[in-house]
Amino acid sequence: AKIIILDEPTAVLVPQEVDALFDTVREMKDGGYTFLFISHKLDEVRAIADTVTVIRRGTTVGTADPKTITSRQLAEMMVGSELPSPETRESTVTDRDVLRLTGLTLGAEGSDRNALDDVSFTVHAGEVLGIAGVEGNGQTELVETIMGMRKPSGGTIELVDADGKARDITKAGTLARREAGIGYIAEDRTRHSLLLTQPLWVNRILGYQTREPVSKGQLLDIAGARADTERIVRDYDVRTPGIDVPAAALSGGNQQKLIVGRELSGNPVLLIASHPTRGVDVGAQALIWENIRQARADGLAVLLISADLDELIGLSDTIRVMLRGRLVSEADPATVTPQELGSAMTGAGEGDEE
Repeated sequence: AKIIILDEPTAVLVPQEVDALFDTVREMKDGGYTFLFISHKLDEVRAIADTVTVIRRGTTVGTADPKTITSRQLAEMMVGSELPSPETRESTVTDRDVLRLTGLTLGAEGSDRNALDDVSFTVHAGEVLGIAGVEGNGQTELVETIMGMRKPSGGTIELVDADGKARDITKAGTLARREAGIGYIAEDRTRHSLLLTQPLWVNRILGYQTREPVSKGQLLDIAGARADTERIVRDYDVRTPGIDVPAAALSGGNQQKLIVGRELSGNPVLLIASHPTRGVDVGAQALIWENIRQARADGLAVLLISADLDELIGLSDTIRVMLRGRLVSEADPATVTPQELGSAMTGAGEGDEE
């Protein structure tokens, strides 16, 4: 192939890996290859592109020279507003525990190495705890174990209520954990968050089928589900012709806004947000960041897993780095750089004193 399309190729890469990819692209370009590079990361677009075309709602809105345009100007072309920032200024962290993991261990099939190895941490009310790590180092297993989709081989998972009473949910089913107040934004929305062929109001029911406003006792409340879906569409700016269209008809960003709206409904005590803005446009990204910030300010505990290091640094109150199934270091979002975080994620700093 002489024409190569790269669609969000850096979504799961640390900065050092992005630099290596771009070196390869430049070498191939000099060798006569042509690249179409699609990305929401504006600084990367400006670094690698020879010319930039901005598309909004299926229409070209302009072209630009990446050497002379700023990221802010590009963002204004994309959404008609300033470049959104995940930065959270004021702390809302309390001393009230919400999620406690103690010595969580999970075996890995076909391997003598654990997928999770003695993982312990606490997430407090009003806190965003960020987990950084190159994909494949246990983040997916961590989330799925907390949600009850995988059974740990050791350790405990506790959820603490507003009165300080701890409930051991290590052996509870996924629905029981949901009913206890855990919201879940899955890393793969098409596999774990949506029924793509079903209308939006049916997707509102998923995970909430035993609770108001989508159920009454043993029966589903269809009218309640439809009305609440209308509310989510309105409050979370889900762009859709109506709530009867299938989820597959929505863009990725609008699918994600529907999921965020659903998972922040019902006053959850804990939100597990796994790559909450992956593959969404700048406008949807800004809205999702603001929703998470507001929920945090209202006392929600958030466990954030993201490959976007700017997102992790901007939203988190504390960052823990995960490598080969273990938590290996802790970083202060106020002072850490993406490069330092990338080094810790790849194990480049192992053996150094922190």
